[in-house]
Amino acid sequence: MTVATYNTTKIIKIKHFWLYVIAVVASLGGLLSGFDTGVISGALLYINETWEMSAWEQGWIVSSAIVGAVIGAAMNGSLSDIYGRKKIIVATGVIFAVGSILCGYAHTPMALILSRGLIGLAVGMVNFVVPMYLSEIAPQKIRGMLVSLYQLAITGGILFSYLINRVFANTEYNWRWMVGAGLIPAIILLIGISFLGDTPRWLISKQRDKEAKEIFKKINPDDDVEAHVKEIRATLQSAETSGAKRVFQKWMLMPVFVGVGMMFMQICTGINTIIFYTTTIFKTAGFADNISAIYATIGVGAVNFLMTFVAIFFTDKWGRKPLLYIGLWGIFIALIALGASFHFAAILGDKLKWVAVGSVILYIMCFAMSLGPIGWIMVSEVLPLQIRGFAMSVCTVANFGFNFIVVLSFLPLIHNIGEAYTFWIYAGIAALSLFFTYYFVPETKGISLEKIEKNWREHVPARLFGKN
Repeated sequence: MTVATYNTTKIIKIKHFWLYVIAVVASLGGLLSGFDTGVISGALLYINETWEMSAWEQGWIVSSAIVGAVIGAAMNGSLSDIYGRKKIIVATGVIFAVGSILCGYAHTPMALILSRGLIGLAVGMVNFVVPMYLSEIAPQKIRGMLVSLYQLAITGGILFSYLINRVFANTEYNWRWMVGAGLIPAIILLIGISFLGDTPRWLISKQRDKEAKEIFKKINPDDDVEAHVKEIRATLQSAETSGAKRVFQKWMLMPVFVGVGMMFMQICTGINTIIFYTTTIFKTAGFADNISAIYATIGVGAVNFLMTFVAIFFTDKWGRKPLLYIGLWGIFIALIALGASFHFAAILGDKLKWVAVGSVILYIMCFAMSLGPIGWIMVSEVLPLQIRGFAMSVCTVANFGFNFIVVLSFLPLIHNIGEAYTFWIYAGIAALSLFFTYYFVPETKGISLEKIEKNWREHVPARLFGKN
């Protein structure tokens, strides 16, 4: 190898490294989302010791963040199209930081509910803008892997929150330190994102082709930049010629339907009842004290984090749908087993808690390798470019709308119909999700975003996408 060749290879590696730096920094938004999702699981045990609350009040402390998330997702779809993906990510970092401080200083249940609602605003914003940001900067051959980094960051944030819960469990003002610790990753996100640019596709939509080309050269120097710009420009001009820019046409209904369906599958199979109430579930199953339940929860968080690597490594090799099938079957079996462990509690006795732990771990393993990352991969891929910000917002609003209903109703359901039937309802939804995946979810592995959009325009059946 000549010196010149060596130097060229080295430069290319450095430039590819820059792509991963962008992805990691942007994914810190997912870490914050995961942290604020998981931290309430352990904090709620100690909040209950500070204030005497009903099941509905506890539900509102947990789900107020989801109400804020619905608002955040709804208001920022068009804003991300107007102001860009980067500025919205910056705004989320600021809101996360302020919300974390207010949560730590809350002196009444209502103050905590409102503060968590503010954090939820940022969660709603970040959960649609970061996957969209990652999908728009990623080369198609590794797009699934890079968008999966967002879900990895979410699971890392959840694990981080569980560890924070344990660190502060025996301290004075324990739950205040727990909920306030989100300030640290928020500051890191703000510092990191300040060095990054916006996505080439958004820049091209704003006639800033020169900036877009510079970013394309940084993130994927081996590709034909001019061809990329020409393809994106043609897609946008096609929409403008037909008068379709930011206006729904009939062919756009199916990708939005698929996006909303993915969010339904991801949430209504019960994931956030497991994440939010893991510690509560384990105490109900027989763990004697808060610390034991928190340790079991940390184990679940570690499994959640590690199994996300399966999606990162295999979603671009096996495809999206094979992982969905494997994951949904595992989720179905785990929920049936979890419900059965509570239904036969009298027979199981002390073994109940270990059956419950095993079922929860199986559930988390299967979710982390499938619905968790692939849900966000799919909605970031299948939506048409000219309405992507708005449509992504619609899907994210649906996600948090489903989330709000499921999380708020979980404790009342347990109190009224019992743990077994509650988890069996989620198992039924998992079974229905298998049929939805087969008939409506397209295989997008190795297909460019522009080709995916062309397939929708030409009414290619979703289950045949991977063959085009």
